Amino acid sequence: MTKIAVVFRLLLLGLCSLVLVPLQMLALRLGWSATLHVLPMWFHRALLKIFNVRVIERGTPPGRAPTIVVSNHVSWLDIPVIGSLHPLSFIAKSEIEGWPVVGFMATLQRSVFIDRQRRKATAEVNDALAHRLVKGEVIVLFAEGTTSDGNRLLPFRSSLVGAAQTALMHDSVERVLLQPLAITYTRRHGMPVTRRDRPFIAWYGDMDLAPHLKLFIQGIPIDVVVTWGEPMPFNGSRKQATAFAEAEVRRALRVA
Repeated sequence: MTKIAVVFRLLLLGLCSLVLVPLQMLALRLGWSATLHVLPMWFHRALLKIFNVRVIERGTPPGRAPTIVVSNHVSWLDIPVIGSLHPLSFIAKSEIEGWPVVGFMATLQRSVFIDRQRRKATAEVNDALAHRLVKGEVIVLFAEGTTSDGNRLLPFRSSLVGAAQTALMHDSVERVLLQPLAITYTRRHGMPVTRRDRPFIAWYGDMDLAPHLKLFIQGIPIDVVVTWGEPMPFNGSRKQATAFAEAEVRRALRVA
């Protein structure tokens, strides 16, 4: 019965992809802004529904103002979890762009890719992000720079927050908001997540992705709490803004 259920879920995901992926490709080619930001959100919602991931949302998501969402990062599953809640894009490391399937989907999400091996990469990405912010978009920055084991929060990096400063140099932008976001995986199979359960959810270090995907497609129920913090207008100090976001995320993780 389990194998039948897995096949059924994969077929449902395939059907959703057949409908939404070509539409998103067309929207990207023709610049359909009305659907460009919404279709990925529909896809993520369908993915989570099919594979029994329940998202509990707390706080107020971003509004219409240009916003950099500063979040912790636990798993590849963070992407569909956040992406299901609000029209937005992500900052991703450049190697992801070349990954089979995942890279293609990240491109459809309009992710901004950064090559951390190049010294000028941060400045170039900040310019690209500023261009998006000028248009009032919401960009998600995983400020730890990598995934963690979910048991602790790594120090936030401030370099990419500089995009807010670049955007403020544009005459049409009066302010850019930084909004903290905390992701906490709280239940698995209906039971509270313990340290023993973390490796089944968190994806970090040199862990293989295949075992995570295998567990995911089995549809084991997972509850995740997403907590939006209060947005703060960027005041020109990257380090101060990043420290604020990190403190807010730590507080939200303790509460969750």
